[in-house]
Amino acid sequence: MTDTHTESFNSFNSFNTGLCEFLARSVTPFHAVAEMTRRLQAAGFEVVTDDKPWSLKAGGRYYITRNGSSIIAFTVGTETAPAQGLRMVGAHTDSPCLMVKPTPELASKGYFQLGVQVYGGALLNPWFDRDLSLAGRVSYEDAGGALRNALIDYRDAIATIPSLAIHLDREVNQNRSINPQTDIVPVLCQLQGKDKRDFRQMLREQLLKEQPDLDVAQVLDFELCFYDTQPPAVIGLEREFLASARLDNLLSCYVGLQALLESDGSHSALLVCNDHEEVGSLSAIGAQGPFLKSVLRRMAPAGEGDYAAMIDRSMMISADNAHGVHPNFADKHDNNHGPLLNAGPVLKINANQRYASNSETTALFRQLAAAQGVPVQSFVVRADMACGSTIGPITAGELGVRTLDIGVPTFGMHSPRELAGSQDAANLQGILARYFNHPGPLSAR
Repeated sequence: MTDTHTESFNSFNSFNTGLCEFLARSVTPFHAVAEMTRRLQAAGFEVVTDDKPWSLKAGGRYYITRNGSSIIAFTVGTETAPAQGLRMVGAHTDSPCLMVKPTPELASKGYFQLGVQVYGGALLNPWFDRDLSLAGRVSYEDAGGALRNALIDYRDAIATIPSLAIHLDREVNQNRSINPQTDIVPVLCQLQGKDKRDFRQMLREQLLKEQPDLDVAQVLDFELCFYDTQPPAVIGLEREFLASARLDNLLSCYVGLQALLESDGSHSALLVCNDHEEVGSLSAIGAQGPFLKSVLRRMAPAGEGDYAAMIDRSMMISADNAHGVHPNFADKHDNNHGPLLNAGPVLKINANQRYASNSETTALFRQLAAAQGVPVQSFVVRADMACGSTIGPITAGELGVRTLDIGVPTFGMHSPRELAGSQDAANLQGILARYFNHPGPLSAR
């Protein structure tokens, strides 16, 4: 590879350093929203809440969260108010994972284990033989009887899921299925004699270790997931690749956040990052719930007609990773629509509306990308294969807003270790920043 090519990849180091830091801290949707909140506050964004009136001002920067795992951040333009149209980007905070069951304690052959349930469409094979930690949200009662929430993150590797040796399963490399009830139960430690572990008491002790000032009388419940402790990294012989957990879809959350933070504020813009996309989006805080619509109605002038006019002048870009063409499985792609890593963001198109893109929204994106000097690719699933979906069609259906589905090409989607190109996230961020600052109309005339 030429020195010029190597320098090109190295020029993205600063962006990828920030992205890797974000991914490492955002081990659950709760931690992702906490990290985004921290960055928004540092940039001068003000919190608004559902239970109080809003007083939005031109040039104002605001954010609101729900459930601690979904977030909307928005700016009120100095040149165009929300009523004149919003430039919106959507992503999701959740990723497929192994979540701890409510009564998880298991003891087998002297080993302490925790029962788990699979969240979303996880690739299960890659979870074996990894150094796992545990994080999420804990709900507890304080000494006064009040209910409280706190985030928890063990950080250290406290568990693993050992593979069964090939000597005991000679057909493992030819034919192996995984039973999610019995085969992927993490091992945490060995039990001594009649030793029993109370998981809620363990969580109380860990909370007090992490946050000694907390008043934790008893842990009542939790939403916790295991995660791989291997940190994000830029890898490859020429540093062409970004390897990490949760690239789908925290990469898009970070890209959208950075684009919003770096926008000039002249036009009203919004970023929404929903939880529960990986399980269908139908929840109080998912894309098929009321969160975004309720925020938009509070931003719009009074009157149903004014809200409809605002939606008609707006556009949503749904950013969610795309499937890069795998060199070992190239036949899984349509020959003309196999996106390559580091070859530009991907327009995701499906005639059956599994993606919400249409010629009008893809044309605008191509125009923005060309102005940024970034190439664009297209993804269409093979005609003989089923197509996944995103928050794009859901948001379009809920709001009636013109929508585009895009993403950066990725390998190993839904694995605990995914792979993207080391240039793609930064290039997409540049396009989205240009979109937020776009002075013209968001639709063809």
